[in-house]
Amino acid sequence: MITPENLHKELTVGQVAARSGVAVTALHFYESKGLIKSNRNQGNQRRYPREVLRRVALIKVAQRLGIPLAEIGEALKSLPDNRAPTASDWKMLSAQWSQELDERINQLTLLRDRLNGCIGCGCLSMEACPLRNAGDVLGERGPGAHWLEPA
Repeated sequence: MITPENLHKELTVGQVAARSGVAVTALHFYESKGLIKSNRNQGNQRRYPREVLRRVALIKVAQRLGIPLAEIGEALKSLPDNRAPTASDWKMLSAQWSQELDERINQLTLLRDRLNGCIGCGCLSMEACPLRNAGDVLGERGPGAHWLEPA
């Protein structure tokens, strides 16, 4: 229970894990990647400021959106360390990610639409497969195996 006397008290890693729903190992990993920070007490145990709970929530939402941890880390660097992220902070970060998400949605939609065109072919025609060899670009590279990036 939060009382006025322990409002500013730091949290143990177990308390952060319990309150955030994130495993202790994940919190240690986030810390190793610089996403969150802790202090050490006299017994060399981690202690987290309360604002870490909001940072962890932000990390988990961003991960659910498919944002890579490296990008999340870069975004968190733009925020002050000494306070919890605000709604304004989230608005700024989500605006940065919105265009990338739209592009990913478009790519997945195109992939799904091309997949529908493949139903029934069983990929028996690698020359004409719109997913594996769209426009027979592999044939232009000559004989042998070639790595094909998505269009």
